[in-house]
This record gives sequence, C-alpha cells and structure tokens, in this order.
Amino acid sequence: MNEELELIFATTEEAMDGAIKHLEKELIKIRAGRANPSMLSTVKVDYYGSITPLSGVGNVSTPDARTITIQPWEKGMISEIEKAILNAGLGLNPSNNGEMVIINIPPLTEDRRKDLVKAAKAEAEHARVSIRAARKDANDALKKLKDEGAPEDLIKRNEDEVQKLTNTYNGKVDAVLEKKENDIMTV
Repeated sequence: MNEELELIFATTEEAMDGAIKHLEKELIKIRAGRANPSMLSTVKVDYYGSITPLSGVGNVSTPDARTITIQPWEKGMISEIEKAILNAGLGLNPSNNGEMVIINIPPLTEDRRKDLVKAAKAEAEHARVSIRAARKDANDALKKLKDEGAPEDLIKRNEDEVQKLTNTYNGKVDAVLEKKENDIMTV
C-alpha cells in the first residue's frame, strides 16, 4: 500500500515539475526587449544538407543588451544563418558585416509589452492545466486504491496531500509568471 502511495506521489510530482520546466522553457522564447542568445534556440540552419541548431554552426553571443551576434565557424555560412533566422519567423532582421551576423533587438512598445504579458499568462495557464491534470490522475489512482479496499481516512489524508502539492506548484507558476511579467514590463 505504501509503495503504491509513494509511486502515485512520485509520478504526480514529476508531472508537476515537468509543467514548471516546460513553462520556463516557453517563457524564454517570449523576449523581454533585451537580447538573449536563447531567443534563437529554435533556429535551425541548413549545414551542408543537414539541419543543425544555430549554436552548432557558430558562436551566439550578446555583446550588449540590444544586440545578438553570431560568429560562424565558417564565413561561407553567413548567408545560410541569415536565411535561417528570417525563416524562423521570430520577427528579427539579421544583417552582416562580412565576418558575423548581427541582430539588433528593437525596443518594445507599450502595446507590444502588454501582448507579451498576455502570451506569458497564456503559457502559465497551460502549466496550471497540466498541474490540475496531474492532480486528477493522482486522485483517480487514490480512488482506485479505495475501491481495492484501502482505508477511507488514508485516502482522504493523501488527497489532502495531493491538493497541498498542487497548491505549491501553482504558487511556483505564479512566481515564474510574476518574474517574467516584471522582466517584460521593465523598460
């Protein structure tokens, strides 16, 4: 019985942890007006016929808060890198100086900042839905144990623990979202 309960909690916590990690990964893609190499994490370059992540064909760095530079390992890749960034649909306009690709990140308007906050809130809601789904799965597993003859007070106590876990992870979602909102709205 205890092993089954531990397994239920381990699975639930793992699912809720996964929701937080996914949220953090998605929020990185929402740019806050400052240059960040992770903004280009989804860009794939055609490197002699094989699709390669941008970091695999050059060094991505941020020399200042408004600029991203990509120093390709081979100068011949500059045009391929520019094409890949344009095709990624990130709304970024790369240029080059013959040595490297340079992307200037324009400052965000107030309306654009509000749109980004809405997008961040939508991602947070997806995380909350995943957390609620994990809670439902855990409660269903507990009900199944109850049907198999587990004591009712044990099941009730564990349902309360699942709810506490859910509240904790929802608090984590709120904290991650608040940090991102502050990041976006800071000029």
